[in-house]
Amino acid sequence: MGTTTTRRNASAMKMVGALLALYRQAAGHTQRSLGERFVISEQQIASIEQGRRPLKPDLAEQLDELLGTKGALSVALSRMPEVDLVPLWAEEYLDREREAIAISVYDSLAVPGQLQTERYARAVFRSRVPVYDQDEIERLVATRMQRQEILHRKVPPTASFVIWEAALRDHLGGKDVYTEQVQKLRECADMPGITIQVLPLGRTSHAGLDGPFVLLETPEHQRLAYMETQRGSHLIADPDGVGILTQKYAMLRTQALNTEDSRDLLDRLGEKHERQRT
Repeated sequence: MGTTTTRRNASAMKMVGALLALYRQAAGHTQRSLGERFVISEQQIASIEQGRRPLKPDLAEQLDELLGTKGALSVALSRMPEVDLVPLWAEEYLDREREAIAISVYDSLAVPGQLQTERYARAVFRSRVPVYDQDEIERLVATRMQRQEILHRKVPPTASFVIWEAALRDHLGGKDVYTEQVQKLRECADMPGITIQVLPLGRTSHAGLDGPFVLLETPEHQRLAYMETQRGSHLIADPDGVGILTQKYAMLRTQALNTEDSRDLLDRLGEKHERQRT
């Protein structure tokens, strides 16, 4: 996402959120009472009003009916510029990720963002074509590092990662960056609540050939999936779509090395490259 697009998204989302706050207050509702009417959390209503989470069309219609706003929220949502509508899924995903109680990640292209070192993340963003300018790279790296705070919350989410070994064989950023990244993975593998499994090379079957994806469970126990492609990103709430990816993830875990063997592989990779450095 470019900086200009992100600013436009934030502006449009804040405008819709401000309208919702105005209509809610005029109708005599608190954020909590409004959330209770739609079986969603007070925090979700607050996030929408603050412009941090997009208002979905179906919820906008229901709110218009409850608040007697004669379709104002739905119209405001429909008038958002088309260019703004695509990145909102990524924005909402980041919001959902921050509050998730469970997260499962499969990645075959790089170390998952939640586990990256700062230097490895910088190497990932520098590899982009077309290239980012240096200021944009630093902004993206800072955002990625902030995302990792979810794993260090007082009550962190249950986190599971399956990483294809091919992603661990690349040396993005050079040998020093690689060695540091493998060391961080090994440290994360010992953290309570985190499981890391490596899907080894040389398998005769592979459930993840369609590419990386993420599964989330929200505090309301809603299950979501998120996928990124070279053409954009997709947040999936449809139960059938989420169910298919859940089945794939279960299969990937059976195809991957168990946690003990994965730790042993990370130890070997780290020792090998430490010897090469010396």
